[in-house]
Amino acid sequence: QVQLVESGGGLVQPGGSLRLSCAASGSIFSIYAMGWYRQAPGKQRELVATITSGGSTNYADFVKGRFTISRDNAKNTVYLQMNSLKPEDTAVYYCNADRVRISITHFNDFWGQGTQVTVAS
Repeated sequence: QVQLVESGGGLVQPGGSLRLSCAASGSIFSIYAMGWYRQAPGKQRELVATITSGGSTNYADFVKGRFTISRDNAKNTVYLQMNSLKPEDTAVYYCNADRVRISITHFNDFWGQGTQVTVAS
């Protein structure tokens, strides 16, 4: 069994910063990509940023230049540094682990439980 545990959400004023962390634990041989998605009330879940085990990154246009994703492969942990936060960044942020090798022949995807980020004055 694999678990993703997120931390670092909270309330921040516009223009402020937060750093999210997500640690994967359990029966893990390897993880191809880890990433962050978010879902605001009444909206669909959307991609924020992803990073592969080789360090290739992908960002949604609305966070480019403000958010930075990084990863510690040895710790199976992914981070999201969020700067210049805006009220429209308010959402539940979910961690994702993509193509997790859980045995020699089996892969699966996993999600964290989500962490609330609220940007308001």
